[in-house]
Amino acid sequence: MQAGMKKQKKSFVLRSLDTVERVGNSLPHPATIFIILSALVIAVSAIMGNMGVSVSYDMVDTATGEIVKNTVTAQSLLSPDGIRFMFTNVISNFTGFFPLGPVFVVILCVGVAEGTGFLSAGLRKIAKVTPRKYVTAMVVLLGIVSNIASSTGYVVLVPLGAIIFMSFGRHPIAGLAAAFAGVSGGWSANLLIGSNDPMFAGISTEAAHMLDPNYLVQPTSNWFFMVVSTFLITAVATYVTEKIVEPRLGEYKAKEEEKVVNDITDLEKRGMKFALISLLLYVVLILVLVIPENGVLRDPETGGILSSPFMSSIIPIMGGVFLVPGMFYGIGAKVVKNDKDIIELMVKGIGGITGFLVLIFFAGQFIKYFDYSNLGTIISVNGAQVLEKTGFVGLPLILCFIVLTAIINIFIAVDSAKWVLMAPIFVPMFMRIGLSPELTQVVYRIGDSCTNVIAPLMPFFALIVAFCQKYDKKAGVGTLITTMVPYSIAFLLGWIVLFIVWYFLNLPLGPGAPLFYPM
Repeated sequence: MQAGMKKQKKSFVLRSLDTVERVGNSLPHPATIFIILSALVIAVSAIMGNMGVSVSYDMVDTATGEIVKNTVTAQSLLSPDGIRFMFTNVISNFTGFFPLGPVFVVILCVGVAEGTGFLSAGLRKIAKVTPRKYVTAMVVLLGIVSNIASSTGYVVLVPLGAIIFMSFGRHPIAGLAAAFAGVSGGWSANLLIGSNDPMFAGISTEAAHMLDPNYLVQPTSNWFFMVVSTFLITAVATYVTEKIVEPRLGEYKAKEEEKVVNDITDLEKRGMKFALISLLLYVVLILVLVIPENGVLRDPETGGILSSPFMSSIIPIMGGVFLVPGMFYGIGAKVVKNDKDIIELMVKGIGGITGFLVLIFFAGQFIKYFDYSNLGTIISVNGAQVLEKTGFVGLPLILCFIVLTAIINIFIAVDSAKWVLMAPIFVPMFMRIGLSPELTQVVYRIGDSCTNVIAPLMPFFALIVAFCQKYDKKAGVGTLITTMVPYSIAFLLGWIVLFIVWYFLNLPLGPGAPLFYPM
């Protein structure tokens, strides 16, 4: 009887997962969603504009410093002015969308590092020389770091994690799970700035402009929190792997040919020498431009660093961290023979984000329509007033927002698409109750990352299932989700605790990125 109940319970779980998968698959493409939302904004703006809907709120007069009453009225996009706006700003809505430039620059550089094999060789070499007792932690850490290059971690490190564990006589699916936890669950943790950071910062900046036209969210705005999160997620995932996941999987008898972790070849070693020397010279050059009091990249008036050409150029500088060693690795490994090879790798890298470019074309229209209509301001003001009247503000509100994002992520797995939808509402709303855009962004990223590993609609989820099936023919979506649930719960709890500590200590989230927005 008890065995039958267990079987029935498992069947219910699998049926629930199938339902989630069907619902998610039935959703339109994210670009189509933005087309639908744009049409909805047009219709709602016309209705509210004709009704004369408005909202009043206190704001600071930048000229006098006095608090004045400001009134905003809904603007119809179907009015003559609104129609002219939509027709004349199609191109500028896209080219002026803040994430476009930074993401493009980073992908150009990372594309070279990935295309020459520099990233793959580096990951394999580090994994090969890691001592046995640190293997789990290293696999997770490499997974976190690899998400700088987007899909590299999924394609290279996840299967490599399984092979590494087998080479030490451990279960390969445990290694696969540890790597997957680092790559996907640790999506919002890292030691370096990657392509996701300028994208999120750009979307947050656009949303903040609804309340403060001069506000700028830097790509480094969550950097401090991300660095600490890297060590937190590494520790948590290591514990979950060794104490929960691996004991549950039991013993695995590997075939002799499976127990191989390929070291890098002689040519790859030569390439790594070229890469490390060039990276060292590049870092020295940047330090020469920044460290001296009269450094060229310091603020020419104050000599400061936080508001300086260095911070303004952080994206191309970080891009150089990938471009320079990637290029010289290619030369040393004889993968790159001339300048045409480098350009082709850049083109290939950009080719990987064509879907993103299509998405932000329509997302840019939606954001600008939402901004022009003043619907975002009206919703955020009314929402903030409701939150203030009910007293549901501060930490309880933030924690609920994390959980809400984690749940939504199971159904809408494209992180940029979700943030484009949520930022125009929540960023200005939270600003009105004293929470900074940087804070809203980081708590969104916490929730978004925690459930990545159990989201069957995540683009690489099917690939990870296929990797599992190599070692367990019966493995499926339910198998992988069951394996990854402990990571998801542990990440959510661990990140919440870290954020609570961060919140009460009032620590900056990144350089010049406070927790609170001055009202």
